[in-house]
Amino acid sequence: MNQPILTHTHNRIGYITLNRADKRNALNSDMVFEMKKALTAMAEDKEVKVVVIKAEGTAFCAGADLGYLQQLQSNTYDENLEDSRNLKDLFYQIYTFPKVVIAQIQGHALAGGCGLATVCDFSFAVDHAKFGYTEVKIGFIPAIVKVFLLRKIGEGKAKQLLLDGDLISAQEAKDMGLINWVVAADDLEEKVTTYAYKLIHQNSGQSMRLTKEMIALVQEKSLEDGLDYAAQMNAHARATGDCQKGIASFLNKEKLSW
Repeated sequence: MNQPILTHTHNRIGYITLNRADKRNALNSDMVFEMKKALTAMAEDKEVKVVVIKAEGTAFCAGADLGYLQQLQSNTYDENLEDSRNLKDLFYQIYTFPKVVIAQIQGHALAGGCGLATVCDFSFAVDHAKFGYTEVKIGFIPAIVKVFLLRKIGEGKAKQLLLDGDLISAQEAKDMGLINWVVAADDLEEKVTTYAYKLIHQNSGQSMRLTKEMIALVQEKSLEDGLDYAAQMNAHARATGDCQKGIASFLNKEKLSW
């Protein structure tokens, strides 16, 4: 049996590759478990500064494995709740991951697969990729992915995607703010790698981690509480080693090495 994901690291990039090409990389419990385990390991690996999620085959991810979902229909509510929470935990882990996560989308990203792309910090997609949340067309609901989609693109655009269930092109997904860049298929890997290296060499890992954390948390606060939180984080950041190093290097006109 093939491993549901493949992992490796190279030049400070950690790669997680979905490896169920025969199932269009549909998500099941084994894949979710292995992705969570890989992310935990990469979070702790000091040599990894950026993570790239990519996939084998022609599809990035077709969402939940429908055969697996059919099996779950015989489960109790509590068993299904536990399974749902596993997927919720994966998406939350990616969204709050202490390092930048980039989706390298070489094919269609549908339903939960579109959700997977949504929770990544940045996403590059080939021009022929399709995106969409098709759950309502099979009597299911886009429950977990909805929470992150509303944050990313707002209620109006999210309603369009979630309620009509139609597929959109990569360019339409970019125009909506769902993904960041549309590139030619032959350029996909190079564009992702170049961008990852830029983040690795140009930016403080500590600063990116704190900025991601603030983006996730500040949206839950009132305006006044959010500004108080920002002021506290600002004061905290001034005392960090990375900030001291960065300012000293700038004033001394020295090249930074992160």
